[in-house]
Amino acid sequence: IVNVHSLRRGAAEAIEAIAHGDERSSKVVGKTIEEIDLPEGSTIGAIVRNGEVIIAHDDVVVQQDDHVIMFLVDKRKIREVERLFQVGLTFF
Repeated sequence: IVNVHSLRRGAAEAIEAIAHGDERSSKVVGKTIEEIDLPEGSTIGAIVRNGEVIIAHDDVVVQQDDHVIMFLVDKRKIREVERLFQVGLTFF
């Protein structure tokens, strides 16, 4: 996770996370947005890839080094989002 910003006086959180790894070591890389098991109350709004903003649709595939912009209505779920973007041991 690169950045976390509170929105609406803490009513929601905007999170920027970088997708690391590959299809074997990541829970997000190589998956469509629809396939990602997001924590309840969270949504992916956009992906920044090579300086280009891609509006998130269910069929967009997350690639390595994408910056994923997410919104969370429950900041207690930030830890779950962090785990979602951690790479497995096969990455190293």
